[in-house]
Amino acid sequence: MYTYTAAPAGEIGFRRESSAPYHRELWQFTGSNHFVSTHAMTVATDYTGDYVEATYGDRAGVLAAFRKVIDLPPARSDNAGRIARVRAFAEARFGRDRAIRLLDVGAGLGVFPHAVKSAGWSCTALDPDPRAVDHLRDGVGVQAVCADFMRADDLGRFDIITLNKVLEHVPDPVAMLARARRFLVDDGFVYVEVPDGEAAIREGPGREEFFIEHLHVFSFASTVTMIDRAGYQPELVERLREPSTKYTFRAFMGLNIAKHGGGHGG
Repeated sequence: MYTYTAAPAGEIGFRRESSAPYHRELWQFTGSNHFVSTHAMTVATDYTGDYVEATYGDRAGVLAAFRKVIDLPPARSDNAGRIARVRAFAEARFGRDRAIRLLDVGAGLGVFPHAVKSAGWSCTALDPDPRAVDHLRDGVGVQAVCADFMRADDLGRFDIITLNKVLEHVPDPVAMLARARRFLVDDGFVYVEVPDGEAAIREGPGREEFFIEHLHVFSFASTVTMIDRAGYQPELVERLREPSTKYTFRAFMGLNIAKHGGGHGG
């Protein structure tokens, strides 16, 4: 569909071999409208270190970026809309008196865990980068686990599991989403956000939704298909343009008990 011979403006400068030219292709599948990014470059996008270093620099840079985001006024904050939507869905599902336990996978800067903590919920934040985890514990003040989610065990069980802007970064988003089932209580729900390629492509392939670190960029159909294949029942899928201008799908899902049984599958 489109060939990149240079990094689009704003793309993170991940390390690659100096002799390797920049070349990658964006493909879109007919029928599903799902996008994938493919290339043969040896690019360091390891979320245990290089991603944080390339994006924020050192630990002081992580803290500065965190403070910049949490200080945004609500009208300019993607996160303000995110926590409001999750809280509203949780209240409709559980009522107001439930002591909510939430697991945030790929917590990064900790902006969402900070909002969860401010809401009075218990939050466990998981990230593979030790510097991010130190920041989550010391700077954000939430329980944090340094682990690869696909290998993590003994996390406990949670009422809500969130994967915000995570699944587009992994080779197999269905497998990652399916793994969350083992940590979800039977009446709980999973919340995900993924980039909306159908809306973004109207403004061209240079948009951030199609940057190199996004291996998958979703359509409405591929979002719903992913949810089903991962063993959930889609309850609500919405598309929105966030204050940051990102085009996003956000989806709420519960366990598909009839298809896969309880939450200890995966």
